[in-house]
Amino acid sequence: MPGVPHVACPDTAFHRQLPEPARTYAFPRELTRRHGLRRYGFHGLSYAHALRRTTELLGASPTDLQLLLTHLGGGCSACAVRNGRSVDTTMGMTPSEGLPMSSRSGTVDPGMLLWLQDETGTDPRRTARLLDRESGLLGVSGTSGDTRDLVRARADGDPDAALALAVLTLGVRRGLAASLDRVDALVFTGEIGQDQPEVREEVAAGLRVLGIEGGLTAVDDPREPMVVSRPGATVPVLVVPTGEIHEVARQTRACLETDR
Repeated sequence: MPGVPHVACPDTAFHRQLPEPARTYAFPRELTRRHGLRRYGFHGLSYAHALRRTTELLGASPTDLQLLLTHLGGGCSACAVRNGRSVDTTMGMTPSEGLPMSSRSGTVDPGMLLWLQDETGTDPRRTARLLDRESGLLGVSGTSGDTRDLVRARADGDPDAALALAVLTLGVRRGLAASLDRVDALVFTGEIGQDQPEVREEVAAGLRVLGIEGGLTAVDDPREPMVVSRPGATVPVLVVPTGEIHEVARQTRACLETDR
């Protein structure tokens, strides 16, 4: 289609200005420079949309806010935003780093992987499948990577489902111990962030050290962003519907208008 403009909207672009300490792996410099090894981060389109809708809802400028954003879905990540810019994020060079996810392990001890490969003779392809397809909530529970299934199973007394949910919510809280001077709001987006109130509650209730509290309210309209924390909460907690497609459309329009 040579006569039609083409626009690329990379999912990593939101994190392009990560501070050097946040994007640097503790590898030999010669190796990182030769191969471009760095934390790139992902879910950038989702975060850009969530940031914009959050500032609209709070009636503030992005440059005045310091926010903790979480995208929780099949893939999960957290991001610290200061003055409209990503300053830290949990996903790295690939989307496999960071929080536990539906079937991805998230961050694990690299020494453990080396030990497993040596002990079991597992080749790199098998290890990749283990990390990306057989781990995370699915691996811990042994039954499902879907939080809806796990919440029901936990209520029925399944200890492995309870452990999987506890691993997820602890992982999210760890990922939110981020590089900010203060926290002006905690924002949930992504399918789990939008639709799983149990996960939101357990994450928020465990973050009192950051001034965040539980007792969150239900989402009235899943299509609209809303504050779900108690009135007068020190740190408001918001739910913002995922808007990656809307963000692609917005960026595309902006690009085409610039080129006119």
